[in-house]
Amino acid sequence: MSGKKARDKESCSALELIDFKNALEQFQNLVEKMIIQKTKESSGLYTKDGDEIDYDKFHTTTRTLFGPAVKDQNVQAFFRKIMSNPDERPEWFEIFGCFTGESAGMSSPSKESMVFLVSEKQQITHSVVKRKDVIKGIVKVPLLHLTVTASQRGVLTVFNKQMKVLTTIEVEDTAWITGCDYLPNLKYVVAVTESTIILWDYKSKESESDGFVIKPMKNCLLCVCTVTMADNLAKDTILMGDDKGYVYLLTITSDDFIMKQSKAEKESQFKVLDSESFDIPKRKLHDDWVGKIKYFSALKRFGSCSTDSINSFVLDDIKRLEDQLPVKEFSVPKGVNAFTYCGKAKVIVTGGNDRILRLWNPVVNFSPTGKLLGHRHSVVDIVTNEKDQHVISLSCAKVFRVWDIQTLSPLQVFYEDHGTPEEMNAFPMVFDNDHGLLFTGSEVIDIYPLANVIQDSKELPKTHEKSLNVLLYNRAFHQILSICTESVLKVWDLETGSQIYQIEDAHGLNTEVTCAAIEINGVYLATGACDGTVKIWEFESGQEVKALPLPQDGNDEHRMLKILYLKGDEGQHAVIVLEQRGKIKIIQGDSAQTDLYVTWVLPEIVPFPRRNPVVYLSLKPSSLETQDFFPEIRLLCNTSSMRNDRETFLSSVDIRCFDVSRGEGCRMIATGSANGEINLWDFESASVKCLRKTTEDNQGCGVNAILFLVHSISSSRKRSSLSPTPSMRSEANAIPEQKGSSLDLHEENAERDKINTEIKTAEETTSCKDIQDPKMNAQLLKVKAGYSPILASAHESSCIRLWSIQGNLMKELLPFSEHPSGPLTALCSDNFTKILLTGSKEGHIIRWNIASFLEDSRNKKNALACQDWILFWLFWTSWEV
Repeated sequence: MSGKKARDKESCSALELIDFKNALEQFQNLVEKMIIQKTKESSGLYTKDGDEIDYDKFHTTTRTLFGPAVKDQNVQAFFRKIMSNPDERPEWFEIFGCFTGESAGMSSPSKESMVFLVSEKQQITHSVVKRKDVIKGIVKVPLLHLTVTASQRGVLTVFNKQMKVLTTIEVEDTAWITGCDYLPNLKYVVAVTESTIILWDYKSKESESDGFVIKPMKNCLLCVCTVTMADNLAKDTILMGDDKGYVYLLTITSDDFIMKQSKAEKESQFKVLDSESFDIPKRKLHDDWVGKIKYFSALKRFGSCSTDSINSFVLDDIKRLEDQLPVKEFSVPKGVNAFTYCGKAKVIVTGGNDRILRLWNPVVNFSPTGKLLGHRHSVVDIVTNEKDQHVISLSCAKVFRVWDIQTLSPLQVFYEDHGTPEEMNAFPMVFDNDHGLLFTGSEVIDIYPLANVIQDSKELPKTHEKSLNVLLYNRAFHQILSICTESVLKVWDLETGSQIYQIEDAHGLNTEVTCAAIEINGVYLATGACDGTVKIWEFESGQEVKALPLPQDGNDEHRMLKILYLKGDEGQHAVIVLEQRGKIKIIQGDSAQTDLYVTWVLPEIVPFPRRNPVVYLSLKPSSLETQDFFPEIRLLCNTSSMRNDRETFLSSVDIRCFDVSRGEGCRMIATGSANGEINLWDFESASVKCLRKTTEDNQGCGVNAILFLVHSISSSRKRSSLSPTPSMRSEANAIPEQKGSSLDLHEENAERDKINTEIKTAEETTSCKDIQDPKMNAQLLKVKAGYSPILASAHESSCIRLWSIQGNLMKELLPFSEHPSGPLTALCSDNFTKILLTGSKEGHIIRWNIASFLEDSRNKKNALACQDWILFWLFWTSWEV
């Protein structure tokens, strides 16, 4: 059976081979007929008949012979090669997209290619146009690295290499300018108006004259270009087209500026040259307006176009303007509005009102060698990227299309969002092949860079002029907020990197914005400033909603260091802030009031006695049920009898940082101070605890950042904690005996007994003094059984400390790195509290894997892995917890 299958397979392979050979033979015969047809067309001997092979017939026959094995873009490229140069016939395998030599580098049309980075567009708005004015001409001068522009109302401008204005002039002429160019030998800018030719000496420092004007011209001049030749003589030749279909040839020398001045003309901005004194040959080449005129040095030919359907495009020697010999004319339905020449491909590309780009062999004007379809509106301009073999076309609907001239495939489409439709007929475009930049002009100059130009650049874009104080990510809108020290607020799109809006002097002139926070739904933004003011904004629009007035005793002590959102909706806003002097306040505002106001201030804390670092609070009855945030509290600790014994107290210093935990049944504020003191305000247990290391010294122990790490403990631990006996509380609060711990076993046991005694005392005191009702006490026990935040603190000594909320030092971490990390200054975690990120003063980011440790902190195997990064540029997805 297997032998039969093998024989059948061999028979099928042989049959397929015979069929392919037959198809290939028919295809080669088809190519031979096309070459013969093209050769006869070139010699003028071919007459059209029913056997004529056009592209449609070639495409249909090829697909019939080879089926889906060939792709349309390869058929187009193969056909174009035969039509453009029948003597160098392509190889048959190119019809399948297989190339050899230089052709192997062809780009695939299916490959996604962002040719121009539209998001990196630069815009030049100054000194180029007047009010209600548009740019009519834009020219690059490669050898001098200059850019010349001319506006319709008479503003001529020369830019240097950095697109800074080198010089500019406003022409005092009632006629509108219709085009411009540069005279390389005479070093003049030439511009044409409806009745004059302007020659501007942009280098002249003389006040009495800025150049010359040739007038009068009988017809309305519409376009101008320079004929570039390699003779380097002190003369320049220009070509012009008018509204009657005439093309003019004018040669100007430096002697003309002296010999042909009009003596009758009064002294003016430009010295007048009489047009009658010049020999200006002209010839009527079109039956309609001459839209554009160009000279191609590689072909030694000029080209002119018109909306005339018969004489749509003319390509010939400039000598034809001085004689009456026939010119090479190309006919296009509805005429030609724009054209260009691609030197490497040796192809002329035209476009017009029929929205089709046609590719022509310069020596064959009977039919185009290919067509590019895609524009839905009239084509108004075309330029060439010679290096990459791309053609860029522009329609009157402001749509740009980029094409690969080798494969005839579209690469990119983008559009311009300014300018009115009536201005689009005067929307000039030029490509700078030296720097890979596309220049376009309307009421401004837009500069589009090639993608590879930006990717090869080592310069990073500068988003702010000054250093950043705030960088936040809005998850809801996928946008980035940045605020610099100059109080400039900017919002960016994360996907494209484009700026959405900006607010300057957000809190007033010379008022630095120091902190900001985004509410959980991303709708509102809160900002705090150095003068103590707070503002609420709509994030999407940047509209100010509410503001906290400037404090009456305004000074540096009111400087906002940190701000967190507690609540934000249409009815009420609430934020908690930390001031420079260490005050922590809640600031609120509701729909009935236009301003924000301070509703709560964290009470001053008396010094903590070392023997019992717990202070108890008095809460209002039923405060948990009536208060959205932190209730009104009063300190109960009476330390008046021990105030003379200063050695038994911790001194209170300025607060550097704080964090808030507001989970179900767990409301706490943690503050960190410069001397390493961490105060934990627990509004469920009605106490304030001072967290500190037993052997703490005051050198390098300052707390720079603090963060609650919220997690749910395992179900087995939840079940075992339902009846919180003293022994079980002791087990839950035990310090893990881990390698590298900062405390020895004796210190651990002593610290454990002390903390357990404090917790028991706190519960008994709360019960005896009736500070909390039974419901609150039951809720507290439930929280301790199933919900256990951990507090992380970052210190000046480069260490991280993890604390239980009962005051137990669970772990002390030091980063293991070949680079010294320096003081730690920032903390953040991911949404699922699996990793902890710390930032240092030296610019290092340390990444800690903490998921397994938080799940069971007593297990010695659950170590915390550490990874060190050195940051040069970082966009945080979030600095919020």
